[in-house]
Amino acid sequence: MGLSIDYYLAPQSPWTYFGQPRFAAMAHAAGARINVLPMDLSGKVFPVSGGVPLAQRAPQRQAYRLVELKRFADHLKMPFNVQPTFFPVAGDAAARLVIAVGLSDGEGAAMALTWAVLRAVWAQQRNIADATELAALLAECGLPASRLDDAQSPAVQARYEANTQRAIDAGVFGSPSYVVDGEIFWGQDRLDFLQRRLARG
Repeated sequence: MGLSIDYYLAPQSPWTYFGQPRFAAMAHAAGARINVLPMDLSGKVFPVSGGVPLAQRAPQRQAYRLVELKRFADHLKMPFNVQPTFFPVAGDAAARLVIAVGLSDGEGAAMALTWAVLRAVWAQQRNIADATELAALLAECGLPASRLDDAQSPAVQARYEANTQRAIDAGVFGSPSYVVDGEIFWGQDRLDFLQRRLARG
């Protein structure tokens, strides 16, 4: 049985956007299974892990964040709006939609929708908290429109809460976080270390 990677994410995270293409490629190359685990980062994980929502961070940290975002966008040659129109944005609806897709259509479909959501925020100036935009993203991914209704179900909400508690129990405190056999790799700038871990099997 191959390796399994728990992929903890907030669907509005720019660092998750930067990392997903490389992460998906290296997991595929390693034959590793990805467990797509959207979590409530700002609402539940930050309060127990010392994280601070962006608007509450010191001005120096907010300013440096913009510098780093530009650096990574240029380095990775990815389309990117440093200050997109729809950010900050609540990620709960998108997170639940990814979960609904994962439950019904599989992890591959959940990864595809996650990528569409991340691109929507950071490359396309779209509002992922808007149901119309989420419906459009489903259609663009070739997924059933009924997943929007599925995302409102108690089962999906329970899974969202379970993912969040699983993240807390695992020691996760930021997005993206990749966990292999209990070992956490936090941030897209740690993907080289994850790749070495996957190479060890």
